[in-house]
Parts: sequence; structure tokens; C-alpha cells
Amino acid sequence: MGTRVIIYEKLESGELSKLDERSWSEPLLKSLEHANYITVKDNEYEMVEGRLNIDEEVLEILVIASKKP
Repeated sequence: MGTRVIIYEKLESGELSKLDERSWSEPLLKSLEHANYITVKDNEYEMVEGRLNIDEEVLEILVIASKKP
């Protein structure tokens, strides 16, 4: 059993959109210490911040879409 993680994208309009929700293993959570970007459904996002929601027992990660060159 892992930690439930929800990834939210902050849109240009300022609204939040849920991108993904799943359980992460402990090694995957530890890898957050070494990463600034994350890929979800073949799209790359910059991780902006994380929030530990104790009431919901979930880690919430806020991302913004990476600019494509």
C-alpha cells in the first residue's frame, strides 16, 4: 500500500484541473527530492509545490505545463 497522490495542473486562467490520482510507492515518493519536472500521460509539467492534506490523507502536487520549444 502506498501514499495517495493527486496532481493538479494550474491552468493559464488560474483554475486548477485534476490530472491524476493514484497511490505512489515509497521509492517513487522519495524520488520527488531529485525531480523538478514530472510526466503525466506523455505531457511534461513543472512541479510548483506540494501540500500534505492531513484531513484527506493525501499528498497534493501542483504543476504547470512545460513550454515546448
